[in-house]
Amino acid sequence: MYETTFTTGLPGLDSALKGVLAGDNIVWQVDSIEDYQALVFPFVQAGIASGRKVVYFRFASHPTLIQPDQAVTLVELDPNAGFETFIALIHQTIERVGRGALYVFDCLSELAADWYSDQMLGNFFVLTCPYLFDLETVAYFALFRNYHSVRALQPIFETTQLFLDVYQFQDKRYIYPLKVHLRYSPTMNMLHEWKGNEFLPVTASALISSILTSVNWSGLDTDARPGFWERTFAEGEEVLAAAEAGYCSAEKETEMFQRLCRMMVSRDPGILKLVSRYMTLKDVLEIRRRMIGSGLIGGKTLGMLLARRILQNHSPRFTMLLEAHDSFYIGSDIFFTFLVRNGAWWVREKQRNPQTFLEGSELARQRILTGHFPDYLLKQFEQMLNYFGQAPIIVRSSSLLEDNFGNSFAGKYESVFCPNQGPRERRLEDFLSAVRTIYASSMSERALRYRAQKGLLEQDEQMALLVMRVSGAVHGRYFYPHAAGVGFSYNPYAWNENIDPKAGVMRLVFGLGTRAVDRSDDDYTRVVALNAPDRRPEVNFEEVRQYAQRRVDYLDLDANRLVSGHFLDVIAASHDVPVSLFASTDNGGNWGLEHATRPTWVLTFDKLLSTTAFVEDIREILRALHQAYDYPVDVEFTLNFLDSQDYRIHIVQCRPLPVKGMDTIAPVPLDAPEDKRIVSASGAVIGHSRHIRIDRIIYVTPEVYGKLTLQERHEVARLIGHLNQTVSPAGDENILLLGPGRWGTSCASLGIPVSFTDINRIAVVCEIVTMRENLVPDVSLGTHFLNELIEMDMLYLALFPQKGDNSLNPDFFNNTPNRLLDYAPKEERWSAAIKVIDAADVCAATEGIFLSADSFRQKVVCYLAC
Repeated sequence: MYETTFTTGLPGLDSALKGVLAGDNIVWQVDSIEDYQALVFPFVQAGIASGRKVVYFRFASHPTLIQPDQAVTLVELDPNAGFETFIALIHQTIERVGRGALYVFDCLSELAADWYSDQMLGNFFVLTCPYLFDLETVAYFALFRNYHSVRALQPIFETTQLFLDVYQFQDKRYIYPLKVHLRYSPTMNMLHEWKGNEFLPVTASALISSILTSVNWSGLDTDARPGFWERTFAEGEEVLAAAEAGYCSAEKETEMFQRLCRMMVSRDPGILKLVSRYMTLKDVLEIRRRMIGSGLIGGKTLGMLLARRILQNHSPRFTMLLEAHDSFYIGSDIFFTFLVRNGAWWVREKQRNPQTFLEGSELARQRILTGHFPDYLLKQFEQMLNYFGQAPIIVRSSSLLEDNFGNSFAGKYESVFCPNQGPRERRLEDFLSAVRTIYASSMSERALRYRAQKGLLEQDEQMALLVMRVSGAVHGRYFYPHAAGVGFSYNPYAWNENIDPKAGVMRLVFGLGTRAVDRSDDDYTRVVALNAPDRRPEVNFEEVRQYAQRRVDYLDLDANRLVSGHFLDVIAASHDVPVSLFASTDNGGNWGLEHATRPTWVLTFDKLLSTTAFVEDIREILRALHQAYDYPVDVEFTLNFLDSQDYRIHIVQCRPLPVKGMDTIAPVPLDAPEDKRIVSASGAVIGHSRHIRIDRIIYVTPEVYGKLTLQERHEVARLIGHLNQTVSPAGDENILLLGPGRWGTSCASLGIPVSFTDINRIAVVCEIVTMRENLVPDVSLGTHFLNELIEMDMLYLALFPQKGDNSLNPDFFNNTPNRLLDYAPKEERWSAAIKVIDAADVCAATEGIFLSADSFRQKVVCYLAC
């Protein structure tokens, strides 16, 4: 049992402070670690003597504060493991130890250096101090004087119960209580001389002024005091100036470059190697000048900046060809600060646990969407918007894990267009709403399930932001680029033997690139093999003109929003657009305009591809980036013409493309007997060639599904998600999923409206073209949907039952037992719509079910092996 009262171990100090209370967090501001140690020693000794639990958090490089003692629990921590990991371990310890304990923390100032941020130090204290207070503990902390900016000092001072200055003057120590919560005496906030066991108020003005002026005072304008972040970048500017003047060693310049890169660019060793090959100290300092807040810039921002630098180093032509960018970057620390200020942080700790990662996420999202920003941030946001004026901008997610090797996060986080029209106050509110929307998307079920699936829940995931000027021009009331698209340096959809997969492929649209990356349910795009741009994937598609892009995404400046309109309507109002570069003439029949009296336009991009150097430029861009990354890449771009031949390409995103089976050249068997075939498909096949055993088939019956209401179709989609969860997450089962129309559609009339998390354990996805006579699968190259298929090494194919070389064996599905109720016992009402077939039911008479896919010949056969 321990004593009920708390003590500093110094009776005179207890008296001066009117006692130490349960829940007190005591912060000492010191000039040396020895001053802090002198206070820690009696505190710990008194705690041990009282029988209380004493815990020492050890994480700094300074000499240990407490010598090894069986009565003291030592908890060693590594701040470099990341903010979330560090604070989680501390909170777990506090919870485990329980009420009434004593805590000693190493000097907190080193955390600002380890995390490169005063702001994150302030966040740490704001999160930890109330935790200790609630458990009625007493904790000691220390800060070095004149070391931190207001971003650390203000939240610490406002949150702690006691804040005291410690001075050394003429071999004597003095204590100056600046804040003592819920206690008062006429002398409490006076300077006290530490004299033996007594702490005596200093009353002589001459002595007081001598002591206080013996150290530098920060001044009245606390915002002007530089913290660790500002001091380090100021030092970087000095090193750059010295290097350019020729009196700084290359080693010192390199050391500063690497230091600043770890502070702001990335902490991934592989990415840092790539950065060091193509970027310079000057590049890093340029990033800092356009940055709001502190922390890392995130994967999407780095991918864009790195791609630009790689291309500019690769060829002088690209220096001219690339559209200039003037983006701003909002550091990742702002995200954590926003969560802390708006009471959404505590959900983050639950998200590290695979069992609880979805708990509270919706509440946290609501708090984020209604959250407030501190005044100093609002001021910087306003200055940034003043720079852009009324030019449209896009706010893009750029999280720490996003767009890295193996983790694309494609489509998991939001990006928001801001047309940026109207009064200044409205434009600011629209921008703040965009930031909140993206922050909230970090806690969406879609994003959290992706992190869980990738084993990333315990990794530090912070959300930085990229604020870009929208590439394009004003055309009347419309704003859009002439073209946009996605390019892959490796083509996973080589639909013809003359197409070289290593030459790359692009998916091209007119207008904003949202139609290139978001799968459109009611439209099509142009897919271009870069070594054979005139070859179109029409093997099993309807005529080219019938399936051209019809709708265009653009910003309506009058309506101040992102909208979609018919291509013919858009160009009718855009008199300055060189339409003939992108479209070919047609008599109108393919647009449902059989009685048209004049030719109309069809988006074919033929002239763009055949009469300009655009294809060669995109191919060389992809080749250069692939070579630099030593890995396939996925690039988003825009295209704007200044005249008929002079154009600019804007690289808005670049990330690794996790393509598997690039070197697969071994032929796969496609000669199964007709009577053993379950499915035969010839046409749109995406994914590398493979020959696999199928363990289970999930088949959505087209005839039944086509008669369901829209609500019932959504219920079927949810049931598919449940069946998906019954598949082993270890990847040791191969499931074939077949259904009518488009998988992942947002429009249930066109297919099955599943989310990707509803099918993420499936090995093969097949779209059966039976939903509507004139609806064909849109080859979704470059979309977030396809990126996820590729990342998960899933095979995609389209089946055209009414066309040659395509077949579906109805007898197999009708005569094989339906195991739906084994996996979903309460879903008998859907047994006609969904059939689940286990290979075990047919293996008694056969060797099993196999699937062979030849991506080069664009053929797939699923069959029973005898």
